[in-house]
Amino acid sequence: MSIRVMLVDDQVLLRTGFRMVLAAQPDMEVVAEAGDGVEALEVLRSTAVDVVLMDVRMPKLDGVETTRRICSEPDAPRVLILTTFDLDEYAFSGLKAGASGFMLKDVPPAELLAAIRSVHSGDAVVAPSTTRRLLDRFSPMLPSSGKEPQHKEVERLTDREREVMLLVAQGLSNGEIAARLVLSEATVKTHVGRILTKLELRDRVQVVVLAYETGLVRAGGGAG
Repeated sequence: MSIRVMLVDDQVLLRTGFRMVLAAQPDMEVVAEAGDGVEALEVLRSTAVDVVLMDVRMPKLDGVETTRRICSEPDAPRVLILTTFDLDEYAFSGLKAGASGFMLKDVPPAELLAAIRSVHSGDAVVAPSTTRRLLDRFSPMLPSSGKEPQHKEVERLTDREREVMLLVAQGLSNGEIAARLVLSEATVKTHVGRILTKLELRDRVQVVVLAYETGLVRAGGGAG
């Protein structure tokens, strides 16, 4: 079955470009488009979508609030934020709102396609190194660990799970974590699954956000 993609961006030319790239893929189809958040929410009421490519800056309703409303619904599609990075201070808010990851708008087509497939399969952190740079850039927006109480459930993690969580938060993929800790990727995946369950988080992006918010990871990617 094809991955059903929705394009949400107020720039028609950008949507056209993305549509052309996706249309050439045998496993993807663009099933809907919208020029702003209000229109996107309306379309989603009657259209089945797997992955939403979401612009952040749009009229009427921006991508952050639109993402928040989409992700609050049961069986919501995955949302992949599209950002200009250097100008878009709302990208981190998009992750907090429930986005499964983000890509730069000028991303090479091959990387965009890989990101869509990755998000659709449940691997939320699409570009770990980019995620780390973005979070480091906007970490001053987050509460300091001295002012924000630690997430109480973090204390339930084993030493190994905490170690894996810190590496996830620093932007490492399962393969990189496996190499770092001399474990199999399957074992790392199991640890990540347990972390998500214990912390009641949806995906890896939420692990990253929580680690920064609670001060487990500092700006620069180091452990807190």
